[in-house]
Amino acid sequence: MSIATILTVLTTLRQLRQREYWTREQLETNQTQALSQLRECVYKHSPFYQQFHQGLMDRPLHELPILTKTMMMEHFDDLVTDRQIRLKDIRTHMTALQGDQHYLDRYWVTATSGSTGQPGIFLFNRAEWATVIASFARGQDWGGLKVDLRHRRKMAMVSSTASLHMSSRVGLTVQSPWISTLRLAAAEPLPTIVQQLNDFQPDILVAYASMARILAEEQHARRLQIKPTVIFTSSEVLTDETRRRVEDAWGKVLFNQYAATESGGLAAERSDHRGLYLFEDLVIFEVVDAENRPVLPGQYGDKVLLTALFKRTQPLIRYELHDSVRLALEPNVSASPFALIDGIQGRTEDILYLPSLAGGEIAVHPNIFHQIMDTVPANGWQVVQGADGLTLLLSGLRETFEDDTLVSQVRNALTQQGIVVPTIAVQRVTAIPKGAGGKAPLIKSNRTPAPTIENPLPDSHEETSS
Repeated sequence: MSIATILTVLTTLRQLRQREYWTREQLETNQTQALSQLRECVYKHSPFYQQFHQGLMDRPLHELPILTKTMMMEHFDDLVTDRQIRLKDIRTHMTALQGDQHYLDRYWVTATSGSTGQPGIFLFNRAEWATVIASFARGQDWGGLKVDLRHRRKMAMVSSTASLHMSSRVGLTVQSPWISTLRLAAAEPLPTIVQQLNDFQPDILVAYASMARILAEEQHARRLQIKPTVIFTSSEVLTDETRRRVEDAWGKVLFNQYAATESGGLAAERSDHRGLYLFEDLVIFEVVDAENRPVLPGQYGDKVLLTALFKRTQPLIRYELHDSVRLALEPNVSASPFALIDGIQGRTEDILYLPSLAGGEIAVHPNIFHQIMDTVPANGWQVVQGADGLTLLLSGLRETFEDDTLVSQVRNALTQQGIVVPTIAVQRVTAIPKGAGGKAPLIKSNRTPAPTIENPLPDSHEETSS
């Protein structure tokens, strides 16, 4: 990391720390001012938004249209505020990217995997990228790690090493004499990951939730022998059982984080572990249903509409994220001004659709599977929906286990939801299959869902996960 970037990150992080002492009223005033400044910049420099918000430039945020990823990519050159930026040139830059290079020598480029369609491409100038880095550092702050020039750290990150992945780009940027970073691909063979972690001996471990669970089992088996002072998980649903196993392995408290390629860190746990506190000084976060109507606290939404208050290069105003989250019903009683997320059940693409006894299809809440599958004495699990029914994958069973019992539990739970129960089979595997980036989603559908839903997602009382 260059000295200029280090200083910018530290200055930004200092500002973020000061905001944590704001009152709720101060936070909302800042949001209003930041949104006004963002829109002023956008309407002056973005031809796309000049047209997209035509006739609405003086209207409140909730009356503005929704920006989808497809729309953003189709109008990329007109949406950005720097007229030198060209999508075709960015694609060329991405193809040749090596290390911590910057497009036009001033923009960091990240991209989504494109697992749910075409990849999304996102740009950040130096100040914006410093805010992204500081957003992740804030989560580490809350986990008890203070990032400054007086503390040297050894961090191991087991996630994606793809050159355009957000975590990879962040890892390259923060590599410095003060933070020695080992980046490992979650898709690598497990013995290779274990050996490198043993050799490196990190005091900070950052991993996908599924990988953290696997590494916890390796620690219990004494093949992995590391002593991290803190563990951070992100990018996947963190179930209660995974949290328990990770904390049992190292005797440390795990801190969960919620982030997006589009804007960096969105929320993180504090020491109270009541949920994830939203970074509302950086983003406006609208939890909505499938029709973009606000969802009340205590209920899961179908998606999130994200407004990144700090992004000017590639403005995102009411940008659609297909994440299903739940704002806490109980008021925030902590000293923090930020709202609380007390449940994240994953992306809406991971929701399974099964035939209803009343006709049509029902969206099955992922927590229905979480609550059952997490009781299985296995190192990992995955529910896969295919054309012929459901397959329950289990890896590393540690005890004698009856497959029929699990099938019966799942069948009963689905029946209670008014579902025509499909064929259910248990398959024991050596390891849960991972995607190209090394993620192992808990719920996976290999079929296209129906376009309409007969009923909304039922409520749940699952603990916070991400």
